[in-house]
Amino acid sequence: MSDTGTVDGRAAGSGDRGDSGEAAGAALIGTALGFVLPAALRAAAVVRVADHMSDEPRTPAELAAASGTDAQALTRVLRLLATRGLFGEDGEGRFRLEPAGRALRSDAPGSVREAVLMLTDPTFWLPAGRMDHCLTTGESVFETVFDAPFFDHFARDAETAAVFHDGMAAMSGVENGPIAAAYDFPETGTVVDVGGGHGGFLAAVLHANPGLHGVLYDQAHVLSGNQLSDDAALTGRWSTEEGDFFADVPKGDFLVLKRILHDWQDDQCVTLLRACARALAPGGRILVVDAVVAPDNRPHQAKDLDLLMMASLVGRERTHEDFAALFAEAGLTLSRVVPTPTVLSIVEATVS
Repeated sequence: MSDTGTVDGRAAGSGDRGDSGEAAGAALIGTALGFVLPAALRAAAVVRVADHMSDEPRTPAELAAASGTDAQALTRVLRLLATRGLFGEDGEGRFRLEPAGRALRSDAPGSVREAVLMLTDPTFWLPAGRMDHCLTTGESVFETVFDAPFFDHFARDAETAAVFHDGMAAMSGVENGPIAAAYDFPETGTVVDVGGGHGGFLAAVLHANPGLHGVLYDQAHVLSGNQLSDDAALTGRWSTEEGDFFADVPKGDFLVLKRILHDWQDDQCVTLLRACARALAPGGRILVVDAVVAPDNRPHQAKDLDLLMMASLVGRERTHEDFAALFAEAGLTLSRVVPTPTVLSIVEATVS
């Protein structure tokens, strides 16, 4: 003990409480620094450094020359991402692409580069940094940052809209197959993908169920980039329709809303669900494909996505009870929740 009444610089008698307090503080500081990782991931995706990497290690100078970057700055970014297993650094300071990082390559099967760029785009990044506005007002901060609501901003900025739609297509690309396989569609019928974007999920459903016909429903500028046109195996089994899903929805046996309801407030969701109910064939089903928030404290991506929705849009991720209440107000009944191997579940509804 020193003459100041401390042991090794800690107050006498503090014991484990001091240690645990210091550890908790250090952990909070580490959490606060967590935003640097997605920033580094975005930087690597922007300059396409993974496109110039393989299992064989390359020097920072070689990678910098190939990617048009500064060798020292690139080293520092790769060094951090290597701590997460995306890249590997050998004893001579050379870097290689690890299996966990291969989806960053733009030419990789199941590439998520575009999804990374979307999720770290200023349209999500800047509002997230001002989430305190949401806490004090109960409203999204997006319009305060960009002078327009989320989708209105996209309507006036084609480049940003392309980032969003390409990113959603990439994000969906790794989940569409497993989700489509998780649901027991019948042998025949019409599936309408409401707000289906580029049609990746509808394509997965049609491939898995050869007797089904599909309708891809969205706005005209979105439909022009659809993936179905290039899929010879689906020729003659699908069509497109354009319109406003709050006003009207094409008729079908199964109406799919994948990553749609979470964008909107409850009253808007009820309006959309009522439009779907009017279009549903007798005995049909409405399939809401969204993350379902678990009622416990386990980590789940639904909780991360929920805050993304809060900051940038007006919607939210919902619990089982939230979906049941929405359906009831729209004249529907929640019949079951089908889990999938992804972070999303299929919440099935029928007309009450």
